[in-house]
Amino acid sequence: MPRGRTARFREIAPFGIDKVAAAAGAAPEVLRLENLDTDIPPPPSAVAATRDAVGTDAANSWLPFTGLVGLRETVADKLYSETGRRYDPMQEVAITGGALPGLLSALLATVDPGDEVVVTDPTYAGFIGRIRLAGATPVFAPLTVADGHWRLELDRFMAAFGPRTRAALLMSPSMPSGHVFDEREWAAVEEACERADAWLVYDAGMDQILYDDVANPHPASRDALTERTITLGGVSKAYRMIGWRVGWAVGPAEVMGDVALATIYNTTVASGFGQLGARAALTGPDDGVTEAVARWQARRNLLLDELAGLPVVTPDGGWSMLLDTVPLGWTAPKVSQRLLEVGRIAATPMSAWGPTVAPRYVRLVFANEPLDRLRGIGDRVRSSL
Repeated sequence: MPRGRTARFREIAPFGIDKVAAAAGAAPEVLRLENLDTDIPPPPSAVAATRDAVGTDAANSWLPFTGLVGLRETVADKLYSETGRRYDPMQEVAITGGALPGLLSALLATVDPGDEVVVTDPTYAGFIGRIRLAGATPVFAPLTVADGHWRLELDRFMAAFGPRTRAALLMSPSMPSGHVFDEREWAAVEEACERADAWLVYDAGMDQILYDDVANPHPASRDALTERTITLGGVSKAYRMIGWRVGWAVGPAEVMGDVALATIYNTTVASGFGQLGARAALTGPDDGVTEAVARWQARRNLLLDELAGLPVVTPDGGWSMLLDTVPLGWTAPKVSQRLLEVGRIAATPMSAWGPTVAPRYVRLVFANEPLDRLRGIGDRVRSSL
């Protein structure tokens, strides 16, 4: 007879993205704003290097289990330029099958069942689910809206750290909000992690996708966080290489041995030809990041203009913005349904992306639709409501 779900899954909610995507189907008139994809192509050098590597012996091996040496060296150099900390590519860098498998490995290496991990609300639902998979409990510190932008409620963030806190899991720019930590917020993170003797697990997956010249220094460049920070990165976002599934985890040797073990026993190794393509993206002259960010900002700006007067929050980075449904008199699931049925817009409700703040919002991803298709979205949203 069926034995029922294991305890670790009882509090893990589905994303909601796949349900919206299935409802949208393949109708060409639907604006696909529900998922974090982009139509801007990857770097040509990365595509060429990947094609050249497919079928070669060097790109078709289990070894090294934690990543090709050349890519680990390139990642270590990248982190040195961002943090000023020299990481040993053999002891402090692990290549993973995307940043999120690296996240689960980092959590398995830093938390025990019953420990607590501080996250924001809203935050990426995949963060919440992986914290629970690791046996820990997420503790939520709310973001608030100030002058049309997201800010961290510092007092409540500091209060979220307690005797069971083992880590904070943060992202800047954050999904799904586009919140970018400012100096006061990073100072609070530094103080809280030091006081609680906690790790900072930092998802840097969108750290180059910034708008209006906003600054986003790496937290490991701060003295008190340098040896507390595990950085997760990858080529999916800024380099537009979602299908390559190549990322990395980087941190102090004292924890990275266990992160590497968790990586080996989870996914064993990232794709060999994908790793060679990723290294080409990181080292090539044609990464296209600056141009891509400019195009994403133009789309963000168009949405802000089209939705003027509606309760949207301006993202300072990332690929998405949030629409508050409470002032509209609707629930987020109902707005998502109306947007699809009436406005032909696929947008995901943030029901599983935090307990208090997130459920008010639907997410509009602007990275996967060009300007000519986004024009007129304001009328489509208003007709839906």
